[in-house]
Amino acid sequence: MNLKKTICFCAFVMLTSSSFAQGTKYHLLIGTYTSSGKSEGIYVYDFDTKDASTTYKSKVVLGSPSYFAVTNDRKFVYTVGEDRSKNINALSFDAKTGDLKLLNSVPSGSAGPTYISVDATGKYVFAGNYGGGTLTAVPINADGTLGSDIQDIKHEGKSIAKNKPFVHSAVVSPDNKYVITADLGTDKMNVYAFDASKRPNPLTPTAQGFVALAPGAGPRHSTFHPNKKFYYAVTELDGTVNAFKYKKGKIDLIQTIKMAADSYTGKPDGADIHVSADGKFLYATTRNVLNEIAIYSVDQKTGKLTVVGRQPIGGKSSRTFDIDPSGNWMLVTSQGTNEIIFFKRDQQTGLLTPTGQKILHDKPSMVKFVKMD
Repeated sequence: MNLKKTICFCAFVMLTSSSFAQGTKYHLLIGTYTSSGKSEGIYVYDFDTKDASTTYKSKVVLGSPSYFAVTNDRKFVYTVGEDRSKNINALSFDAKTGDLKLLNSVPSGSAGPTYISVDATGKYVFAGNYGGGTLTAVPINADGTLGSDIQDIKHEGKSIAKNKPFVHSAVVSPDNKYVITADLGTDKMNVYAFDASKRPNPLTPTAQGFVALAPGAGPRHSTFHPNKKFYYAVTELDGTVNAFKYKKGKIDLIQTIKMAADSYTGKPDGADIHVSADGKFLYATTRNVLNEIAIYSVDQKTGKLTVVGRQPIGGKSSRTFDIDPSGNWMLVTSQGTNEIIFFKRDQQTGLLTPTGQKILHDKPSMVKFVKMD
């Protein structure tokens, strides 16, 4: 190799090493409860994948934006207002600066909006109204604002633990053709067909209708596997993860697995659930008393789960968590101790290690990473 080529090669190596060392920056959005404490809305930070360092950027003042969803083009954010307003809020989002601005608000159609999702084309948001026991479909106008011609579907029935429906989440299928709700009160996973062209009533029950879980299970949150063939739901009341096969809007239960160790006899209080981007591991949290992250390996052929570890969170009342896009870090909200707790994630084993890093915030409810322009 001649001198010129050697210099060029060395420069390339140095540049490449420097690029890896610098990491990649993302926006980190934090939702909060604002009815007590000092939190005022959604907070935006910079997050560096190199060392999980964060820098505060901005905030938008809203009433208890406890859960939110970001459109695929990253131009808009939609939130529930889990306060007296009972609103669904539309915000513009600048993917370069991270700035959020309120566009408009509309009634959620029922009491206690606690979860929101947005369809892949950005034409509808879906709200799970816990207090009212309904699923609401809200149209999105061309400018990102929310329309007023909503569809509000009232669930019916009860189960052994609750005497009425409590819709706790509404997840859009990967093909964008179905919405699946977890109803904590009726112990059912309800499946709806979705067609955005049928405004103002884009949702209709499927032929399957629903899948019933164990009486008293209390399904809460759910998620799809990246391969789009498997679907998973965490239950709040009996603390299990339920695995399903998924195909064209039909879900079939294939496994129910406990979150807590066999020796634990207290309340499990299942909370949130996510699958790693590589599809190898599933994580589900418990809160209030147990406060653990259950770690499972995923059989890539069958979708079934095997416990590989349980990691204490170190805080109390974790509502949600998120894995950063590099796959190296997990951030867990801890509403009871007013902090967001950081873990280093081993991508080979799936296991987690506390880093000691935290973001201190009153009543944090949700964290989400968003790509930065």
